[in-house]
Amino acid sequence: MLWDKFRRSDNVVEDSGGGGPSFGGGGLGLGGIIVVVVIGLLFGKNPAQILQFIGDISGGGGGQTTQQHQVRPAGNDTQTDFVKAVLGSTEDVWGQMFQASGKQYPPPTLVLFHGGTQSACGAASVAMGPFYCPGDRKVYLDLDFFQEMQQRFHVAGDFARAYVIAHEVGHHVQNLLGIMDQVEQAARRGTPMEGANGLSVRQELQADCFAGVWANRAQQQVQYLQQGDVEAALNAANQIGDDTLQKQSRGYVVPDSFTHGTSAERVRWFRSGFSSGDMKNCDTFNTAQL
Repeated sequence: MLWDKFRRSDNVVEDSGGGGPSFGGGGLGLGGIIVVVVIGLLFGKNPAQILQFIGDISGGGGGQTTQQHQVRPAGNDTQTDFVKAVLGSTEDVWGQMFQASGKQYPPPTLVLFHGGTQSACGAASVAMGPFYCPGDRKVYLDLDFFQEMQQRFHVAGDFARAYVIAHEVGHHVQNLLGIMDQVEQAARRGTPMEGANGLSVRQELQADCFAGVWANRAQQQVQYLQQGDVEAALNAANQIGDDTLQKQSRGYVVPDSFTHGTSAERVRWFRSGFSSGDMKNCDTFNTAQL
């Protein structure tokens, strides 16, 4: 992957300390809880343990509140430079696509943290993996996750890492388009979030498809792909399907608890976005066959 061709984003910041868990204040709302549970299940973590880490999600706790300090990260770190490059490419792609539709694209901020930090969706730890918080329109990433990708999920390669970032940016696109609000409203009306056809699965598969759209459009812009790159992204999508993760952690599959879709579905929807470069091919909410 010739990621050095990408423009570097100015929207990457680093939590320089004091960004650990906060157990006071407003706590998590429904959307924040859903984000935590979905992230936990995606990466094979126990959501209950993550929520315990966050603390009193109802806002009644009286513990200490810490303040987050964010600074521009050092420019001489290869991993940070890679994140800036991929985020910069997503800004260029989605900015161009939104402009073509007569809209503006306000890019997300990507927060690099180490061990733990605080978001508008609550506290985050390295155990949660990368996630997008709609409350503050930020993507959160501990760079140690890239090492976990290789060691635990056997996923390697720059394009696989780029896919992870592009997926989270895909959630930001959903947020800007009002899709995340529609999902939350449907959940409040009682529409199931979990399950093979649940709203969470459809939302996550659409983010996979949006990641594929980015990959296609970025290739048109700068010709960055090399042999094996697409296969690396497809392997990443395959390794983090609900069925694959459940087989690894439980030894069996429980479709009623799916939150992100099967490996085959994740591969299919990334491929749908990548092969077409068209968001119209990413309507996971109005299709009977995922």
